[in-house]
Amino acid sequence: MLLIALYAFAGAAVTGLAGAGALRLLRRRSLTASLTVVAAVAVVAMLAGTLAVAWAMFLSPHDLTVVTTVVAMAAVVSLATALLLGRWVVARSRELALAARSFGDGGDFSAPDVPATAELESLSRELAATSAKLAESRDRERALETSRRELVAWISHDLRTPLAGLRAMSEALEDGVAADPDRYLRQIRTEVERLNGMVGDLFELSRIHAGTLPLNPARISLYDLIGDALAGADPLAREHGVRLVGVDANAAAVPVEVDGKEMSRVLGNLLVNAIRRTPADGTVAVAAERSPDGVVVSVTDGCGGIPEEDLPRVFDTGWRGTHARTPPAGAGLGLAIVRGIVEAHHGRATVRNIPGGCRFEVVLPAAAS
Repeated sequence: MLLIALYAFAGAAVTGLAGAGALRLLRRRSLTASLTVVAAVAVVAMLAGTLAVAWAMFLSPHDLTVVTTVVAMAAVVSLATALLLGRWVVARSRELALAARSFGDGGDFSAPDVPATAELESLSRELAATSAKLAESRDRERALETSRRELVAWISHDLRTPLAGLRAMSEALEDGVAADPDRYLRQIRTEVERLNGMVGDLFELSRIHAGTLPLNPARISLYDLIGDALAGADPLAREHGVRLVGVDANAAAVPVEVDGKEMSRVLGNLLVNAIRRTPADGTVAVAAERSPDGVVVSVTDGCGGIPEEDLPRVFDTGWRGTHARTPPAGAGLGLAIVRGIVEAHHGRATVRNIPGGCRFEVVLPAAAS
């Protein structure tokens, strides 16, 4: 039996080595060719082992012919099955490749309806998931591109208006036709400060988008942050006839670990936005509370509410919520800066309508005890 096993192994091994060489040569060819080689190797290996054993055992010519005929019939059936399987798998692969071409055409991937092998089915699911991600990415890219175009158009308008005024006033002063030079100089200073603030906002936004916003976190009392922001916004509130309602000291006695300068800018932008959109005799309230997610700081105004279809765009760059592009409306960068700074602190900024106005909320991680 050991001798028979050795003869059979020798005959099959020679065939196996030949098959491995053939597979290496055909590794870049169709799957049908590889399956055919595998089937042929299996049958020929069995035939070679059988012939080696038959020669060693000195079988009669009749017996050898019978064995060879049986193996040959098995080879024919095996090769035919391998060819059919290979053609079926190749056809499914081609259908999957045709469906995947929709990626390059900007379309969505639709998996073939015909059944496929488990591996091809898994690949189809992965392609479908990738298609969904690409569609989301394309939508996001279109939205960003639209936002950039709007921002460029609005900033161009907002820069052109004060620059035209500055040129007119400087020419009037230069020609000596200004009736009140001091008033012109004060107006020029006001316009220059507004332009400086706009350029500063653009620079801040560019650092946020580039991920290079420098943060120096420190443990700060939320009460102090809110108090400073309210003090800074009080002159504007008086000018607009809006009442500012502060937060209770005990409620805001919560430590947070944030960059004080940047977070003061967040609260300042929210308060300025709320004051400008609240009618005279209205109220802007600031509140703070703990939540399971951290610390929530909210600014409530009396703007009358934002249309539901516009709520998702409130924090977009350049969005102003009005078709009027007058200077008091701002450049539409304040809320975009708010979201960028808050997200840089691993928090989130949201807005929702309430009766008579809006409630902007900033959620920040609480400082470690």
